[in-house]
Amino acid sequence: MGILERISEIEKEISRTQKNKATEYHLGVLKAKLAKYRSQLLEPTGKKEKGEGFDVMKSGDARVALIGFPSVGKSTLLNILTDTHSESAAYEFTTLTCIPGVIQYKGANIQLLDLPGIIEGAAAGKGRGRQVIAVARTADLVLMMLDATKGEIQKQLLEKELETVGIRLNKQKPNIYFKIKKAGGLSFNAMCNLTKCDEKLVQMVLHEYKIFNAEVLFREDCSADELIDVINRNRVYLPCLYVYNKIDQVSIEEVERLAHLPNSIVVSCNMRLNLDYLLEKLWEYLALIRVYTKKRGEPPDFEGGLILRRGATVEHVCHVIHRSIVNVFKYALVWFTHLACQCEIKELIAECGAQSPFRKN
Repeated sequence: MGILERISEIEKEISRTQKNKATEYHLGVLKAKLAKYRSQLLEPTGKKEKGEGFDVMKSGDARVALIGFPSVGKSTLLNILTDTHSESAAYEFTTLTCIPGVIQYKGANIQLLDLPGIIEGAAAGKGRGRQVIAVARTADLVLMMLDATKGEIQKQLLEKELETVGIRLNKQKPNIYFKIKKAGGLSFNAMCNLTKCDEKLVQMVLHEYKIFNAEVLFREDCSADELIDVINRNRVYLPCLYVYNKIDQVSIEEVERLAHLPNSIVVSCNMRLNLDYLLEKLWEYLALIRVYTKKRGEPPDFEGGLILRRGATVEHVCHVIHRSIVNVFKYALVWFTHLACQCEIKELIAECGAQSPFRKN
């Protein structure tokens, strides 16, 4: 029996098993087996797939992967937001390889990747799905393009395909400390009351991975699925923005409903509706900030700002200017222009340590 057949059998057994207290250990072992086989499915086989490669050098201040089913408007959006031309037509699979473009917004260069359309079964390799998903794992943000005329069906199918290959959308990494030891058995501790998992289930899941000596610390109430993600260590946690295109073909009531869904935005590429708001949301989800430099005795230079990610420290600012500055760095004067920046500035200052003097205005 091949890996795909084994995965299918386990999925069927999970679906027909009732979820209750008596079956939670059995379900935990099944989920561990399923995750192990899916990881094996993603491993390279050693044979190069025929066709043009998808490798694109990462450039700019951030990378956004444009994912969606065929003929939902991905290439049209790329053509509008960037100076790159991607073939767009009314038939499916117009785009057959990865086409990069650059969005210039608020002084930042955001790399946008137009990927071929995903079909159901992409995680198993259908329609060059593995190559598309491999590129998506390297992105800072997933822009999921959906057809507003087809409701939530496309969203559910795409989320399932990405979840299968270890891409977690709009989720935080589980706060679980896990370390394999050479001896000593299982050391299990929890800093909170666990309602989704216990020591016996943790032990059974670890035994499925042939791990008998480990240290596990739950810092929050996590499930067996989250523990499996931590054990595999190949999960990617990415923010995702759901973009519903073709709103000019649905009713106003449907547009209103889609616009109020979590992490969603409605646009029309053909009529160029709401694209400015899309760029604002891209900036917000990428957590980009601008830092302006100021020479002594001169006003700040608001022309060319430094683009950094939220949570960056003064050391990161030094590296962006020149790596040699860190060695001679003594102190910094930091100004912020509005209240929204205060928390970011305080974190930036705290990361530098108490020995670095700051003047805050």
